[in-house]
Amino acid sequence: MSKRFTVLNGTDFAQMVIAGAGNLRNNVNNVNALNVFPVPDGDTGTNMNLTMTSGMEEMKRKPAAEIGKAADALSKGLLMGARGNSGVILSQLFRGFAKSVQPYSEVTPAQFAAALQQGVETAYKAVVKPVEGTILTVAKETAKHALYVSRRTTDVVELMTEVCEAARQSLAKTPDLLPVLKQVGVVDAGGQGLLCVYEGFLAALTGQAVADTQEIPAAASQGEVSAAPHPHQGGTAQSMLATEDIEFGYCTEFIIKLVPEKIKLHPFDENTFRSKLSEMGDSLLVVADDDLVKVHVHAEHPGTVMNHAMTFGDLTRIKIENMREQHTHILLSNEYDTRYAAPSSAAADTISREISAEVPVTEDIPEPVTVTAAEEELPPVPFGFVAVAMGHGITEIFESLGVDVVISGGQTMNPSTEDIVHAIEQVAADTVYVFPNNSNIIMAAQQAKELLEGKEVVVIPTKTIPQCMAALVSFQETADTATNTEAMTKAIAQVISGQVTQAVRDTSIDEIAIKEGDFLGIRDGKIVVSEPDLIEASCKLLDSMLANGGEIVTFLTGEDAREEETTRLADYVTASYPDAEVEVHLGGQPLYPYLFAVE
Repeated sequence: MSKRFTVLNGTDFAQMVIAGAGNLRNNVNNVNALNVFPVPDGDTGTNMNLTMTSGMEEMKRKPAAEIGKAADALSKGLLMGARGNSGVILSQLFRGFAKSVQPYSEVTPAQFAAALQQGVETAYKAVVKPVEGTILTVAKETAKHALYVSRRTTDVVELMTEVCEAARQSLAKTPDLLPVLKQVGVVDAGGQGLLCVYEGFLAALTGQAVADTQEIPAAASQGEVSAAPHPHQGGTAQSMLATEDIEFGYCTEFIIKLVPEKIKLHPFDENTFRSKLSEMGDSLLVVADDDLVKVHVHAEHPGTVMNHAMTFGDLTRIKIENMREQHTHILLSNEYDTRYAAPSSAAADTISREISAEVPVTEDIPEPVTVTAAEEELPPVPFGFVAVAMGHGITEIFESLGVDVVISGGQTMNPSTEDIVHAIEQVAADTVYVFPNNSNIIMAAQQAKELLEGKEVVVIPTKTIPQCMAALVSFQETADTATNTEAMTKAIAQVISGQVTQAVRDTSIDEIAIKEGDFLGIRDGKIVVSEPDLIEASCKLLDSMLANGGEIVTFLTGEDAREEETTRLADYVTASYPDAEVEVHLGGQPLYPYLFAVE
């Protein structure tokens, strides 16, 4: 018999989150399988799982008996770990939830339902063009029903039971709202992921088992909690950075527990603190609340960083990792094949051994002899560029076009909001342009922009690699930000993008019968060709792209492309479209043997 809950506190809510994250993790493959396109990069479940895991780990690092504090920790973890559109929307749902419950130590069913509703309102505001029949719809209809039920029950279990049933019913109706879902015969993947979270919530309340979940420690044990292992992010990229090029060698993370006596002598200002630490390293992230400050920085002298931090309080959850040693391990294991401009903390967790889990810090750590920041750093330039890409060839092309930092990711691995924040922070420029190069990364890029202060960030909404290349070529060094933004936005509309990949399952889309293993030709996000032969599929895709003419046809060859097949395709274009010039570049991207562009 399940326990009756008339109110929820922070510990109750944390147990629900852990169970929700566990249930989502157990169903990742099922959620991924619901992605409409039958391509090998369907990753809604993966993105939501990584996002939810990030939130859960932050909550475990900051256990609290008050639901307001517990939800705030969850919100911060989700925000920084958000990946893909589904992950960003999930983070926004619980961001609004956290704001609603912030004043409370415990909430009633009515207050819980009101928080779900505020989460929906926050998420809808975050999406420029909300699409019904998605996770947004499931969240909206579920919250509406929760408000109705909360007027007639004082039992949280009853409310959560109704929430899950409403989510199931809303999810079942998503194909009626989004025609492509009905055409393919699936429900919305993001909505299914949200249902998994809610079902985990209910399981925690009723005492049902959810595999692989972990108990949350009591709030009194704060500072002694070990974070759960970070899930492997499954990247197939290989670092192309030379180990000796790593300027700041130690990934340093810790939490400052602000001490009132120290704050009286040295008042803590988040922006001033962040500015000071930026002189000591890069990849800086500072997240502060009332009494805790989370710090992540890549530094050459971690002791200097921590000595400054101890001016304001006591340090806990200290972790220092030797990134040069990690990088050597990457090269030896051949685990990644795409360049990382600087390993993020999330990537380091998946590929390295921890140098020291709890490093004792004392005031007498010797100050290293270093040159000053003014002597080390170059003055900022007017403009800088950050782009997302998979493939060493594409990375080299972007760098030749002036991109400062290339984030490893794209079709098979969406970078998190935190990854994008770190990349932007590395660019010493007054204005930084960000190119997501994937429709599923644009929202995370926008979210990263909102988290940064003191630097102008412009997200150019590129959905493909060719769009990014066209935008970069249109950039004018002497023009101002507004002029360049307009020019690059227009440029991405002038290029036709094509992709070739293989189907991972049988389906039918837009009256095109697709068989598992077929080669799919995708033009500007729409499947237009499905053929068992790679050359035939590629030729038909190119015909579709060149139907209205074109002066330049660009090939970006993937890691699986064969030289003889590339030659045949180039000869086909030259013979069939004599007015078009063909350019072939090594891309090195996985899963997509060819990326095409027509201008």
